Amino acid sequence: MQTFLRDATQFLPLLLQGVKFTLIVALGSLALSTVLGLVWALMRVSGIGWLGMLAKAIVNTLRGIPILVQLFYIYFVLPEFGIALTALQAAIIGLGVAYSAYQSENFRAGIEAIDHGQVEAAQSIGMGWGLTMRRVILPQAIRLVLPPYGNIMVMMLKDSSQASTITVAELTLQGTLIASSTFKNMTVYSLVALLYLAMCLPLMGLVSWLERRFGKGTRR
Repeated sequence: MQTFLRDATQFLPLLLQGVKFTLIVALGSLALSTVLGLVWALMRVSGIGWLGMLAKAIVNTLRGIPILVQLFYIYFVLPEFGIALTALQAAIIGLGVAYSAYQSENFRAGIEAIDHGQVEAAQSIGMGWGLTMRRVILPQAIRLVLPPYGNIMVMMLKDSSQASTITVAELTLQGTLIASSTFKNMTVYSLVALLYLAMCLPLMGLVSWLERRFGKGTRR
C-alpha cells in the first residue's frame, strides 16, 4: 500500500495532464455531436421527403462504421485530400460526428413524443414550421431527452480514450506511456481507472437526478 501511494504521488501529475486532454476531447465532441445531432433530427422530422432520406442515410452510415475507423479516416486519410488536422482536432471531429448519429435518434424521439395536436394548434395561429419548433416543440422535447443525453455524456467521456489511437495525449495514452516506461502496470492502470471513475460518477449522479426530476414531471 505504501508503495502504491508513493508511486501514485509520482504518477498523478502526469496523469492529470492527460485528464485535461480527455476533458477537452469529451467537451468538444459533445458540443459538435449536439449541434449535428439536432440538425439530423430536424431534417428527419421536417416533412421534406428527400431531406429526411438524406438525414437517415447519414445517420445509418455513421452508426454502421466503428468510431475507431472514423477516427483513422479523419486523421490518416483526409490529409491525402489536402485536409490536414491535428490529432486533437481529428479526435474532437471524429467523436463528434460519430456520436451525432446517436444524438440524432435521441432528439428525434423527443420531438416525435410531443403531441402532434400542439403542432396543429401552433400552425392554426399562424406559426410557421421553424417558429413552432423553436417555441413549442423543442422546449418540451428537451425535458424528455435530458436523461438519455446525460447517458451519452458518460459514454463520450469514456470513449474519449479512443483518441489515444491517433496520438492524443489523453489519460489512457499517458497511462500507457508511464506503464511502458516504469513496468508498474497495476499501479498506473488502477490510477487511470480511478480517474475515469472520478470523472464519470458526478455525471452518473446528474443523470439519476435528471431521471427523477423529469420523470416526475412527465407523470403529472
